[in-house]
Amino acid sequence: MDALPKSHPGPAVLACSLLFRVLHRLLRRLPVPKEVTRSELHSWKWRNLSVSMVHSLLTGTWALTCVLVWPETLSNIHSYHTPLSYLLVCVSTGYFLQDAGDIILTGHARGSWEFLLHHALVIWCFLYSLYTQLYVAGAVIALFVEVNSVTLHLRLMLKLAGAQSSTMYHINKYANIFTYVIFRLSTQFYLTWYIIHNYSWLDRSGYFLASLIVMNIMILIYFYRLLRADFFSPRKSSERQNGTHNSRKFLSD
Repeated sequence: MDALPKSHPGPAVLACSLLFRVLHRLLRRLPVPKEVTRSELHSWKWRNLSVSMVHSLLTGTWALTCVLVWPETLSNIHSYHTPLSYLLVCVSTGYFLQDAGDIILTGHARGSWEFLLHHALVIWCFLYSLYTQLYVAGAVIALFVEVNSVTLHLRLMLKLAGAQSSTMYHINKYANIFTYVIFRLSTQFYLTWYIIHNYSWLDRSGYFLASLIVMNIMILIYFYRLLRADFFSPRKSSERQNGTHNSRKFLSD
Protein backbone atom coordinates (compact mmCIF):
# COMPACT_ATOMS: atom_id res chain seq x y z
CA MET A 1 0.00 0.00 0.00
CA ASP A 2 2.96 2.29 0.59
CA ALA A 3 3.76 1.83 -3.11
CA LEU A 4 0.69 3.86 -4.08
CA PRO A 5 2.04 6.66 -6.35
CA LYS A 6 1.10 9.67 -4.24
CA SER A 7 2.90 12.12 -6.53
CA HIS A 8 0.78 10.97 -9.48
CA PRO A 9 -2.56 9.70 -8.16
CA GLY A 10 -4.37 10.22 -11.49
CA PRO A 11 -3.97 6.63 -12.77
CA ALA A 12 -5.16 5.23 -9.43
CA VAL A 13 -8.24 7.46 -9.51
CA LEU A 14 -9.01 6.49 -13.12
CA ALA A 15 -8.59 2.80 -12.26
CA CYS A 16 -11.05 3.17 -9.38
CA SER A 17 -13.47 4.96 -11.70
CA LEU A 18 -13.20 2.09 -14.18
CA LEU A 19 -13.85 -0.45 -11.44
CA PHE A 20 -17.06 1.36 -10.46
CA ARG A 21 -18.08 1.37 -14.12
CA VAL A 22 -17.53 -2.39 -14.28
CA LEU A 23 -19.60 -2.72 -11.11
CA HIS A 24 -22.33 -0.66 -12.81
CA ARG A 25 -22.39 -3.20 -15.65
CA LEU A 26 -22.44 -6.19 -13.30
CA LEU A 27 -25.29 -4.80 -11.21
CA ARG A 28 -27.44 -4.50 -14.35
CA ARG A 29 -27.65 -8.29 -14.36
CA LEU A 30 -29.41 -8.42 -11.02
CA PRO A 31 -33.23 -8.64 -10.92
CA VAL A 32 -35.12 -5.43 -10.15
CA PRO A 33 -38.68 -4.77 -8.92
CA LYS A 34 -41.31 -4.80 -11.67
CA GLU A 35 -42.35 -1.29 -10.71
CA VAL A 36 -38.92 -0.04 -11.67
CA THR A 37 -38.87 -1.64 -15.13
CA ARG A 38 -42.00 0.24 -16.25
CA SER A 39 -40.04 3.45 -16.72
CA GLU A 40 -36.73 3.96 -18.51
CA LEU A 41 -35.95 6.88 -16.21
CA HIS A 42 -36.60 4.80 -13.10
CA SER A 43 -34.55 1.91 -14.46
CA TRP A 44 -31.62 4.27 -14.86
CA LYS A 45 -32.16 5.72 -11.38
CA TRP A 46 -32.21 2.24 -9.89
CA ARG A 47 -28.93 1.29 -11.57
CA ASN A 48 -27.31 4.57 -10.56
CA LEU A 49 -28.48 4.25 -6.97
CA SER A 50 -27.29 0.64 -6.80
CA VAL A 51 -23.71 1.68 -7.57
CA SER A 52 -24.03 4.62 -5.17
CA MET A 53 -25.21 2.27 -2.44
CA VAL A 54 -22.12 0.08 -2.85
CA HIS A 55 -19.90 3.18 -2.72
CA SER A 56 -21.63 4.46 0.41
CA LEU A 57 -21.44 1.15 2.25
CA LEU A 58 -17.77 0.78 1.35
CA THR A 59 -16.48 4.31 1.95
CA GLY A 60 -18.69 5.14 4.94
CA THR A 61 -17.44 2.08 6.81
CA TRP A 62 -13.88 2.72 5.62
CA ALA A 63 -13.91 6.36 6.79
CA LEU A 64 -15.23 5.48 10.24
CA THR A 65 -12.61 2.73 10.57
CA CYS A 66 -9.80 5.15 9.67
CA VAL A 67 -10.85 7.55 12.42
CA LEU A 68 -11.32 4.82 15.02
CA VAL A 69 -7.90 3.32 14.29
CA TRP A 70 -6.11 6.65 13.81
CA PRO A 71 -7.87 9.29 16.01
CA GLU A 72 -5.39 11.95 14.90
CA THR A 73 -7.42 12.12 11.70
CA LEU A 74 -9.99 14.21 13.57
CA SER A 75 -7.58 16.73 15.06
CA ASN A 76 -5.02 17.16 12.28
CA ILE A 77 -7.20 17.63 9.24
CA HIS A 78 -4.59 19.67 7.39
CA SER A 79 -1.60 17.35 7.14
CA TYR A 80 -2.27 13.94 8.72
CA HIS A 81 -3.03 10.86 6.67
CA THR A 82 -2.18 7.18 6.36
CA PRO A 83 -1.76 5.04 3.22
CA LEU A 84 -5.18 3.51 3.88
CA SER A 85 -6.91 6.88 4.19
CA TYR A 86 -5.13 8.14 1.04
CA LEU A 87 -6.36 5.07 -0.85
CA LEU A 88 -9.89 5.72 0.43
CA VAL A 89 -9.88 9.20 -1.11
CA CYS A 90 -8.60 7.74 -4.40
CA VAL A 91 -11.43 5.21 -4.45
CA SER A 92 -14.10 7.79 -3.64
CA THR A 93 -12.79 10.29 -6.20
CA GLY A 94 -12.97 7.54 -8.81
CA TYR A 95 -16.59 6.89 -7.89
CA PHE A 96 -17.60 10.56 -8.17
CA LEU A 97 -15.93 10.81 -11.58
CA GLN A 98 -17.79 7.71 -12.74
CA ASP A 99 -21.10 8.94 -11.38
CA ALA A 100 -20.74 12.38 -12.96
CA GLY A 101 -19.93 10.72 -16.26
CA ASP A 102 -22.95 8.43 -15.96
CA ILE A 103 -25.27 11.37 -15.31
CA ILE A 104 -23.90 13.42 -18.22
CA LEU A 105 -23.50 10.67 -20.84
CA THR A 106 -26.98 9.24 -20.22
CA GLY A 107 -28.58 12.64 -20.78
CA HIS A 108 -29.73 13.30 -17.22
CA ALA A 109 -27.53 16.31 -16.49
CA ARG A 110 -30.35 18.85 -16.61
CA GLY A 111 -32.51 16.98 -14.12
CA SER A 112 -29.56 16.22 -11.83
CA TRP A 113 -27.64 19.50 -11.96
CA GLU A 114 -27.52 19.68 -8.16
CA PHE A 115 -25.66 16.38 -8.05
CA LEU A 116 -23.25 17.56 -10.71
CA LEU A 117 -22.51 20.74 -8.76
CA HIS A 118 -21.91 18.69 -5.63
CA HIS A 119 -19.72 16.21 -7.52
CA ALA A 120 -17.66 19.01 -9.10
CA LEU A 121 -16.92 20.54 -5.70
CA VAL A 122 -16.03 17.18 -4.17
CA ILE A 123 -13.84 16.06 -7.08
CA TRP A 124 -11.87 19.33 -7.08
CA CYS A 125 -11.31 19.21 -3.31
CA PHE A 126 -10.39 15.52 -3.32
CA LEU A 127 -7.99 15.86 -6.25
CA TYR A 128 -6.32 18.81 -4.52
CA SER A 129 -5.87 16.63 -1.43
CA LEU A 130 -4.47 13.74 -3.43
CA TYR A 131 -1.97 15.80 -5.42
CA THR A 132 -0.78 17.97 -2.51
CA GLN A 133 -1.22 15.33 0.24
CA LEU A 134 -2.95 18.03 2.29
CA TYR A 135 -6.46 17.78 3.80
CA VAL A 136 -6.57 14.02 3.17
CA ALA A 137 -7.85 13.62 6.74
CA GLY A 138 -10.48 16.24 5.97
CA ALA A 139 -11.61 14.25 2.94
CA VAL A 140 -11.86 11.13 5.10
CA ILE A 141 -14.01 12.96 7.64
CA ALA A 142 -16.15 14.37 4.82
CA LEU A 143 -16.88 10.78 3.78
CA PHE A 144 -18.73 10.26 7.06
CA VAL A 145 -21.71 11.60 5.12
CA GLU A 146 -21.76 8.31 3.20
CA VAL A 147 -23.21 6.63 6.30
CA ASN A 148 -26.26 8.82 5.80
CA SER A 149 -26.16 8.20 2.05
CA VAL A 150 -26.93 4.53 2.74
CA THR A 151 -30.31 5.42 4.24
CA LEU A 152 -30.92 8.13 1.62
CA HIS A 153 -30.31 5.67 -1.22
CA LEU A 154 -32.47 3.02 0.45
CA ARG A 155 -35.25 5.58 0.81
CA LEU A 156 -35.18 6.41 -2.90
CA MET A 157 -34.95 2.77 -3.98
CA LEU A 158 -37.96 1.87 -1.84
CA LYS A 159 -39.89 4.74 -3.42
CA LEU A 160 -38.91 3.60 -6.91
CA ALA A 161 -40.17 0.13 -6.00
CA GLY A 162 -43.48 1.61 -4.76
CA ALA A 163 -42.82 0.46 -1.19
CA GLN A 164 -43.56 3.69 0.70
CA SER A 165 -46.17 1.88 2.81
CA SER A 166 -43.76 -0.83 3.92
CA THR A 167 -42.41 -1.24 7.44
CA MET A 168 -38.88 -0.93 6.07
CA TYR A 169 -39.63 2.49 4.60
CA HIS A 170 -41.19 3.63 7.88
CA ILE A 171 -38.17 2.52 9.92
CA ASN A 172 -35.72 3.89 7.38
CA LYS A 173 -37.20 7.37 7.34
CA TYR A 174 -36.41 7.79 11.05
CA ALA A 175 -32.96 6.25 10.63
CA ASN A 176 -32.46 8.62 7.72
CA ILE A 177 -33.14 11.71 9.83
CA PHE A 178 -30.88 10.43 12.60
CA THR A 179 -27.95 9.70 10.27
CA TYR A 180 -28.53 12.98 8.42
CA VAL A 181 -28.02 14.96 11.62
CA ILE A 182 -25.17 12.86 13.05
CA PHE A 183 -23.16 12.03 9.94
CA ARG A 184 -24.04 14.73 7.41
CA LEU A 185 -24.93 17.98 9.19
CA SER A 186 -22.51 17.45 12.07
CA THR A 187 -19.67 16.45 9.75
CA GLN A 188 -20.10 19.43 7.46
CA PHE A 189 -20.35 21.89 10.33
CA TYR A 190 -17.27 20.41 12.04
CA LEU A 191 -15.22 20.83 8.86
CA THR A 192 -16.54 24.38 8.46
CA TRP A 193 -15.61 25.21 12.05
CA TYR A 194 -12.12 23.77 11.56
CA ILE A 195 -11.48 25.92 8.47
CA ILE A 196 -12.79 29.08 10.15
CA HIS A 197 -10.87 28.42 13.38
CA ASN A 198 -7.59 27.87 11.49
CA TYR A 199 -8.31 30.17 8.55
CA SER A 200 -5.18 32.35 8.94
CA TRP A 201 -2.63 29.60 8.28
CA LEU A 202 -4.39 26.90 6.26
CA ASP A 203 -3.56 26.42 2.57
CA ARG A 204 -6.36 27.46 0.20
CA SER A 205 -8.56 28.22 3.20
CA GLY A 206 -10.69 30.69 1.26
CA TYR A 207 -11.57 28.22 -1.46
CA PHE A 208 -12.31 25.38 0.94
CA LEU A 209 -14.45 27.62 3.13
CA ALA A 210 -16.43 28.84 0.11
CA SER A 211 -16.92 25.24 -1.07
CA LEU A 212 -18.09 24.16 2.37
CA ILE A 213 -20.53 27.05 2.61
CA VAL A 214 -22.07 26.11 -0.75
CA MET A 215 -22.38 22.48 0.34
CA ASN A 216 -23.78 23.51 3.74
CA ILE A 217 -26.52 25.51 2.03
CA MET A 218 -27.29 22.55 -0.21
CA ILE A 219 -27.54 20.02 2.61
CA LEU A 220 -29.78 22.33 4.66
CA ILE A 221 -32.10 22.69 1.65
CA TYR A 222 -32.12 18.91 1.18
CA PHE A 223 -32.82 18.43 4.88
CA TYR A 224 -35.83 20.72 4.62
CA ARG A 225 -37.06 18.80 1.56
CA LEU A 226 -36.61 15.52 3.36
CA LEU A 227 -38.56 16.62 6.42
CA ARG A 228 -41.30 18.09 4.27
CA ALA A 229 -41.61 14.99 2.08
CA ASP A 230 -41.54 12.32 4.80
CA PHE A 231 -43.10 14.05 7.81
CA PHE A 232 -45.03 17.22 6.96
CA SER A 233 -46.46 16.82 3.49
CA PRO A 234 -48.21 13.47 2.93
CA ARG A 235 -48.41 12.45 -0.71
CA LYS A 236 -51.65 11.71 -2.50
CA SER A 237 -52.55 8.04 -2.33
CA SER A 238 -51.95 7.53 -6.06
CA GLU A 239 -48.48 9.05 -5.78
CA ARG A 240 -47.67 6.89 -2.77
CA GLN A 241 -48.57 3.83 -4.77
CA ASN A 242 -46.69 4.81 -7.92
CA GLY A 243 -43.62 6.36 -6.36
CA THR A 244 -42.24 9.56 -7.86
CA HIS A 245 -42.90 8.72 -11.49
CA ASN A 246 -43.29 12.31 -12.63
CA SER A 247 -40.13 13.58 -10.96
CA ARG A 248 -36.94 13.90 -12.95
CA LYS A 249 -34.83 14.98 -9.98
CA PHE A 250 -33.38 12.67 -7.35
CA LEU A 251 -33.45 15.32 -4.69
CA SER A 252 -37.06 16.35 -5.18
CA ASP A 253 -37.97 12.75 -4.35
